[in-house]
Amino acid sequence: MPDIQTPDKLRDKKLPSHAKVVVIGGGVVGCSILFHLAKFGWKDVVLLERNELTSGSSWHAAGQIHTISSDPNISRLQSYTIDLYKEIEELSGHSVGLHITGGFYLASNKTWYDYLKRERSKARYMGLNQEFISPKEVAERHPLIDPSHYLAALWDDQDGDLDPSGATYAFAKAARVYGAQYFTHTPATATAQRADGSWDVSTPKGMINAEHIVNCGGLWAREVGHMQGVHLPVQPMEHHYLLTEKIDAVANHPTRLPCGIDYEANIYFRQERQGMLLGTYEPKGTPWKVAGTPWEFGHELLQPDLERIADRLELGFERIPALGQVGIKDAINGPFTFGPDGNPMIGPVPGMRNYWVAVGVMAGFCQGGGVGLSLAEWMIDGEPSIDVWAMDVARFGEFATPDWGTVKSTENYERRFVMTFPNETLPKGRVQKTTALHDRLVAKGARMDQSFGLEHALWFANGPEDAHEDPSFERNRSHEYVAREVAAVRNAVGGIEIANFAKHEFKGPGARAYLNRILAGHIPRPGRLSLTPMLTPQGRLYGDLTIACLVEDHFMLIGSGSMQEAHRRWFEASLPSDVAYSNASDLWHGIALSGPKSRDLLAKICRDDVSGLALKFRDTRHCFVGGVPVILNRISFSGELGFEIYCRPHYLLRLAQAIEEAGADLGYQWYGARALMSLRLEKGWGAWGLDYRPDFNVVESGLDGFVNWTKEFVGKPTAAAQKAAGARRKLVSLVVDVDGIDVCNDESILKNGRAIGYVSSGGYAHHAQKSMAMGYVEIAHSAPGSQLDIEILGKIYQAEVLGAPIYDPNGSKMRG
Repeated sequence: MPDIQTPDKLRDKKLPSHAKVVVIGGGVVGCSILFHLAKFGWKDVVLLERNELTSGSSWHAAGQIHTISSDPNISRLQSYTIDLYKEIEELSGHSVGLHITGGFYLASNKTWYDYLKRERSKARYMGLNQEFISPKEVAERHPLIDPSHYLAALWDDQDGDLDPSGATYAFAKAARVYGAQYFTHTPATATAQRADGSWDVSTPKGMINAEHIVNCGGLWAREVGHMQGVHLPVQPMEHHYLLTEKIDAVANHPTRLPCGIDYEANIYFRQERQGMLLGTYEPKGTPWKVAGTPWEFGHELLQPDLERIADRLELGFERIPALGQVGIKDAINGPFTFGPDGNPMIGPVPGMRNYWVAVGVMAGFCQGGGVGLSLAEWMIDGEPSIDVWAMDVARFGEFATPDWGTVKSTENYERRFVMTFPNETLPKGRVQKTTALHDRLVAKGARMDQSFGLEHALWFANGPEDAHEDPSFERNRSHEYVAREVAAVRNAVGGIEIANFAKHEFKGPGARAYLNRILAGHIPRPGRLSLTPMLTPQGRLYGDLTIACLVEDHFMLIGSGSMQEAHRRWFEASLPSDVAYSNASDLWHGIALSGPKSRDLLAKICRDDVSGLALKFRDTRHCFVGGVPVILNRISFSGELGFEIYCRPHYLLRLAQAIEEAGADLGYQWYGARALMSLRLEKGWGAWGLDYRPDFNVVESGLDGFVNWTKEFVGKPTAAAQKAAGARRKLVSLVVDVDGIDVCNDESILKNGRAIGYVSSGGYAHHAQKSMAMGYVEIAHSAPGSQLDIEILGKIYQAEVLGAPIYDPNGSKMRG
């Protein structure tokens, strides 16, 4: 709907010549960012909209709002978004049409019931008000639903619906109250960056120069990105929902009916006036305008094709019988933009200065407020207040091509209400990036997965035909295979491909000084390695890295492969002129050897003396292994004696052949990521993205022991204050009294029925033969021997806090 108060004045308003920020795109996300920037103090902010506000996908959105998301922090931001609507309505004077009706998440089989039990456990520690109710209670609250189809339902009293256009305009008008400006009928036609890093944005009304620009293009995000050579892997998808004629049971109900989601039927529904709205996601998605969204597209809909959703409608009519007894008033088919994993892409684009994005926000009215909050904090304060990695644009690299984005976005659309199990690997967009060992490992029975576009082995079966498993929350058929791999590492020698570790190279006379400032730990002397956290200015963890000093002015940092572009962005933001930096992750592949016989194997294929005296723990050197040039590091994440061997990709196959041949009589076995995660649990070592991430600081994570407190480094003032104040929570390892099932992540940790923490990672420790978990708990419950409970799939299991690693607590095997 147009802004009926001032449309002509807005069209004719003169465009300023300069702004601190120009936001491109006037949907709910762009308007939310404009509002938050102005509210937090950046008044000189401008939004440009090519037509009227909401002219993309915002105007035809279904408007249903809910808090549940696969990522806990996105759930928090969705809760924030819903709470925000009352504020912007009051501030702007524009109604958002908000109805907080509460909502159901319906489970019609055991699998979905188990999924909802996990969601309920997450809600405990997030402070969200969710509870299970019976099918009978569902029918009492929503008399149109046939309860005979359901086992249970999770109820959230914060869910509901709103008017999409009203909410968008409320954000825009609230932003104007704080001093921001928005211009309709003012398309951005070109962007160009000046030498000082600012941006010139061309429009039919003239040029505006901005310190920062934010691409909130929605359906046109790809086209806005192309103006500057940015290829965003998003794809508009066709999407249907229906509006029914009047239903007497709705019209006569004394209150507005709750909204709901039925996972198995793949439908969502809510009241719409005196009828119902029913939406669904087709089992075969239809990408819209793969080649690009036409600039002239606006307040238009696509031709409905009800044959595509006939099976879902049949299920919907079966479970809500009244829907099949009235006519369909409108069939809406409109395009929405999806991303490869269903989450938004926000933040500064790696490799660019002052260019920000907030795109692929499919659930804009659930997430728009949280996206605006996080991006505004990021721009103003330098970092968001919570970890938004699940939405960070840097989780995609150059592997995420437009074609790959279309394939994965379509897969995500089709799986919108299809559960992804902890052990499940998704089939589409695979073999995008491979190493020289891919086919060799697959032939040996590797079950592969994809991380940052690169294929890597999860576990090894007895052959390719045996490399399968059924998705499950419980222990699956890979369990015994992983046990075999763990046994090889603990008793003999195993090898794992390590191409998917990130490698960052720094060279130059200023490299040591730069790394000494940006890293919190000790910088090693030539030929040595050290472990170091990297902190944000606010003292949050932003990296858990191994640093190798190859020569005095040449360093390699090894860390999380999925964070490689985020770390590149971080390094380049403050890189001095006397330091040369490159993300060298694709230039160094390799193999890690671990186990008591790993030195024996290495000695066979390396001319250098690799004895414990000649190659000490945490040594690094250039040498030759298997007849190829390598960087050899004496370090291990398995907790055993181990070595990381890095080579250029074209030498990797030869290196692998040499290792296999030399290890044939030593019990050598390839192992995968699941075995490695089991091995590190027994050592109590956290993993980046699970136990270590920006939600935590260096003290509560236990990484403060790796900090060099005698020097100045990024984040030190805050970190020192945190250390002085003491941790309010602490990362602990626990043994869980359970059999046949293990924690996945995000389960609540309880004491006397109260959530006092949550599980950050866990699984089965095959050598110790214990189910284990790592998690953050209140400091009062972190002492060794503390007896706690963990909720797994709705059941409570006892757990005990450990005081030391369950395997080789003094590290003698690793250092031997």
